[in-house]
Amino acid sequence: MKVNMLKLSDSLLPKDFRHIAQPPSQLFYRGSLDGFANRPRLAVVGSRRASPYGMAVTTKLVSELARQGVVIVSGLALGIDSIAHKAALDSGGTTVAVLACGVDRIYPASHTALGNQILSNGGALISEYPEGTEPLPFQFIARNRIISGLSDAVLVTEAAEKSGSLHTANFALDQGRTVLAVPGNINSPYSVGTNNLIKSGALTVTNSKDILLALGLDPEEPLPVAVAANNEEALILNLLQKGITDSAQLMANSKLDAVTFNQTLTMLEITGKIRPLGAGHWTNK
Repeated sequence: MKVNMLKLSDSLLPKDFRHIAQPPSQLFYRGSLDGFANRPRLAVVGSRRASPYGMAVTTKLVSELARQGVVIVSGLALGIDSIAHKAALDSGGTTVAVLACGVDRIYPASHTALGNQILSNGGALISEYPEGTEPLPFQFIARNRIISGLSDAVLVTEAAEKSGSLHTANFALDQGRTVLAVPGNINSPYSVGTNNLIKSGALTVTNSKDILLALGLDPEEPLPVAVAANNEEALILNLLQKGITDSAQLMANSKLDAVTFNQTLTMLEITGKIRPLGAGHWTNK
């Protein structure tokens, strides 16, 4: 998949991203950032050694938020990061991974399938580092400022006392982003970091409504979703929601004949439910 380059002034990026401390001169990405800047965005980070509690909490919260249209941003790392990405994908949502290496490779290598799934489901891999850049230790801390900078708020679901995810929380505070944390068992070393964040003023999260309110969203009012007029429209809208954007792939997966497919696509565009991206690709409005 092609590697694209972004300048800070690019409309695909949130406007306030350019004002973070030490902004990158440019970003590189693979995948799709269409609509990214205009949707609610939440960074979800935490311990690489997630406990069953941390895994369960992260999955529950992210699944509910992804279904509400919130884009999940994380770092594709072991533990909470990968759990957040997977939960978003399994819920039909969109997720973006910020890497500490070039986007032409996926690190850790064990997450290659997950990274490819992010791309095939309408998400993106982003990095400030050009193609061919190897992942070096100092780059992981540096990339955390991008994770928080691309997001409206940062949620730490589980973190030990010296977890690297706390760097992301600190960057978020410096950038004026809201920091949220899930309280944990006071006897668990995996919850010391999150409990300390709450003691320091982070917003306490016990359900997804807490996060939606922090994002300025009405938890009782789901984000608008295009309503299909018939079964054919429903087929195509569902495929687009799963990240399939290419016309040929849409027709093949919908199993509609060419005439019906083209007529349905035309009506979806006329009624404002989808729009063309160019080169035979489409996206939900």
